[in-house]
Amino acid sequence: MKHKPLYETNLGKAFCADSLELLPTIPTGSVDLVVTSPPYALHFKKEYGNANHGQYVDWFLPFAKEIHRILKPAGSLVLNLGGSWVPGAPVRSLYHFRLLLALCDELKFHLCQEFFWYNPAKMPAPAEWVNVRRMRVKDSVEYIFWLSPSEFPQADNSRVLQPYSKDMERLIRRGLKETKRPSGHNIKATFAADRGGSIPPNLINCGNNESNSRYIRETKATGRKIHPARFPAELPRFFIEFLTQPDELVVDPFAGSNTTGSVAESLGRRWIAIERNADYAVDSELRFEPVEA
Repeated sequence: MKHKPLYETNLGKAFCADSLELLPTIPTGSVDLVVTSPPYALHFKKEYGNANHGQYVDWFLPFAKEIHRILKPAGSLVLNLGGSWVPGAPVRSLYHFRLLLALCDELKFHLCQEFFWYNPAKMPAPAEWVNVRRMRVKDSVEYIFWLSPSEFPQADNSRVLQPYSKDMERLIRRGLKETKRPSGHNIKATFAADRGGSIPPNLINCGNNESNSRYIRETKATGRKIHPARFPAELPRFFIEFLTQPDELVVDPFAGSNTTGSVAESLGRRWIAIERNADYAVDSELRFEPVEA
């Protein structure tokens, strides 16, 4: 790479750069996972930058072309996109669906599965339609699209098993007789076997309420501005474990405060983080302990 890293860790490199300039320097077919949350297509301009509804697909496709190029054939793109509202009306924008269609039709990504991020800490917005006129309910779910150049990307849900429910634990202890449900599904006795945990659903429940990390503490202590749209650590953690193995390469081209790099480091994955905003890029180093010489 011709760009010099802003900082490095044992496993990763963080760059302060425009992704459209740095992504072309990454070798073709070298990346196992791109997991990212680019700026959403919001009606109001945010300080971290965002394109509007009408421009969003054209704005994002050049990034997506480079992402497709750098991914291994069995690699994955995990894309978090928040929903938005049409200005002046209580109806939803379709920008994220238009982008999904463009990614699949024009760039030949495959939609492996859609996930939904439920954030119970979301504020009741938009205030005009939710709080004032009471015409809509609180918007608490965001889309996460899992895409790949391949129809069969690397993935293993046994790496992201969840604890069994109390009912399932009881069923495992007691056993189960073969039965047929009214739906027609045949439930075999092996259904009650202990396989180490429950297969997770495509609904991820986590609040975006990081409060006591090193990044938060030291940013506050120095009077710096905390990134206003931080990625919750649970999202990259889930997909990094699900879709990669140790020492594989994870890239976030819209790194922000570099939650993705921090999680990848903790899980033993190599990583590259790219953030255009110099303040956010510099402060993101606070997520990492200093590397010993």
